[in-house]
Amino acid sequence: MHPKFSIAVDPSRDFVTIVMTGLLMPVDVADFFEARHKAHRQLRCAPGRHLTLADLRAMRIMPRETVEAFSALLTDTGSRARRAAFLIAPTLVRGQLLRALAGRDARCFTDPGLATTWLLEEDEAASGHRPTPNTVPLLRCVA
Repeated sequence: MHPKFSIAVDPSRDFVTIVMTGLLMPVDVADFFEARHKAHRQLRCAPGRHLTLADLRAMRIMPRETVEAFSALLTDTGSRARRAAFLIAPTLVRGQLLRALAGRDARCFTDPGLATTWLLEEDEAASGHRPTPNTVPLLRCVA
């Protein structure tokens, strides 16, 4: 499977959606970083105040070097999302993601609707709307 990624931005909600598929190699990470940086310039919020939903369900297990490159990306405070939800399949990719997420306010989900609900809960509470209780089946929360 050829590696692919797409990044969509909803500036009105400061919401970034990332979809990744295939086998990503270390060289692919630089292309992803550049595309993500370009996408972040479309946001209206201050740096680090956006929400990110990343769909990794179609990714294949990555080489250790690729995981390390993504770990560096995820620790970059200048582009880090305020909250991030990851859609994952129950595979080894999940274990790799959890290692790369060390220290992040992020959760992993198998259902896209639940992931989006969790991401938007905090914004609804801040706007005065009563959020629904967080009953999302949590695979792992990294605090």
